[in-house]
Amino acid sequence: MKKVVIVGGGWAGSSAALAAAKAGADVVLLERMDALLGTGLVGGIMRNNGRFTAAEEMIALGGGDMFSCTDAVSRHKGIEFPDHKHASLYDIYKIEPLIKETLLEAGVDVRLQTPFSDVEMDGQRIKAVSTAGEDKEVFEGDVFIDTTGTCGPTRNCTKYGNGCVMCVIRCPSFGPRVSLAGKAGVAELVAKKKDGSLGAMSGSCKLQKDSLAPHIIEELDRTGVCVVPLPPEDYKGDVLDKKACQQYATKSFAENIILLDTGPAKLMSPYFALDKLRKISGFENARYEDPYSGGLGNSMRYFAMSPRTNELKVEGVDNLFCAGEKAGPLVGHTEAISTGTLAGYNAVRHAHGLELLTLPTDLAVGDAIAYVKEQMQTEEGIRLKYTFSGSVYFSRMKELGLYTTDIEAIQDRVAKAGLTGIFSKKASEYKTVVVD
Repeated sequence: MKKVVIVGGGWAGSSAALAAAKAGADVVLLERMDALLGTGLVGGIMRNNGRFTAAEEMIALGGGDMFSCTDAVSRHKGIEFPDHKHASLYDIYKIEPLIKETLLEAGVDVRLQTPFSDVEMDGQRIKAVSTAGEDKEVFEGDVFIDTTGTCGPTRNCTKYGNGCVMCVIRCPSFGPRVSLAGKAGVAELVAKKKDGSLGAMSGSCKLQKDSLAPHIIEELDRTGVCVVPLPPEDYKGDVLDKKACQQYATKSFAENIILLDTGPAKLMSPYFALDKLRKISGFENARYEDPYSGGLGNSMRYFAMSPRTNELKVEGVDNLFCAGEKAGPLVGHTEAISTGTLAGYNAVRHAHGLELLTLPTDLAVGDAIAYVKEQMQTEEGIRLKYTFSGSVYFSRMKELGLYTTDIEAIQDRVAKAGLTGIFSKKASEYKTVVVD
């Protein structure tokens, strides 16, 4: 049995692990923290706008397991909030144990608190990865997948943001993010903000719901959404320009406090000064849950993206794939799940010496992967962020006719491509096409 080693257990890494296991590989997943999902531990927004299309494409392709999990623990389904339709909000307190259970049931060897430290190369191939310290462990494999993300480490948040704000990534506790591709000698790319400065700030905070006024709690529990107008002097335009999630950087988000119910109250702003927040009716006792210093700033991201093919193979290393934010300035859980699934599937194909799968551009997922690859190589494109749910790429989806909520039409689109259920196939079912 071929062995696939995945470094990084966020949405992308977890999805890659599940896809590789379903394809018949022996899979080990290394995660430096004590829980999976990374920023998915404080995320929660699914199926909004074009993410609905992408999710249903992945389900038709046979890669719908993660979406089944988020659907199963969604606190609200089919809701609307400013500029976004038919969204689901998963419970961030329930999702991680469910994902871990799903991986273990699939046979994935999940190693928590196992921080990657170094790589052993054999020419242009990775032979093994290892952890640090006296209890050093070495993990050999046939193929490796880098899903270490692009958030942090602390020095980047300090240099390019507002310092370490004690976010869910928890670098001081579990050590900094270490890039597998970077350790393998790959020259990685750094995204820029609109003004040309490096990186981008995470786009939302979490407030402890019980710290808010009863009428706000009631509205969140009942509808999933609460919108509170801001006085003009507190409009957040300049702050929103810094954030990675540009789909939530429109006029509505600048002029209002927008809260979503993902368990806590998800505040759709990178940060909001606590003294100003507590002057607003209903927020007099507000307290941040993530990041703890959410009144000052948020985590910084997009410092280590890999040059890669549309099959998500990292350029310059023979047996390395990537997914999630490592694959470019793709923002969001759906984007991470989609790229993670493709990377995991293609890693197993590569291990068997088979032709890699390129998702066609008449599917939204395939078009996004190809389009972002092109854009991240340009000075203008590297300053933008891409997501199925808004901003630049959602506009492209609509222009190309890729956006639809018609599930039958999405299934037909996948069927016409000859790819129905492709991600559920074992290695023994692959076509015997050898890679050159």
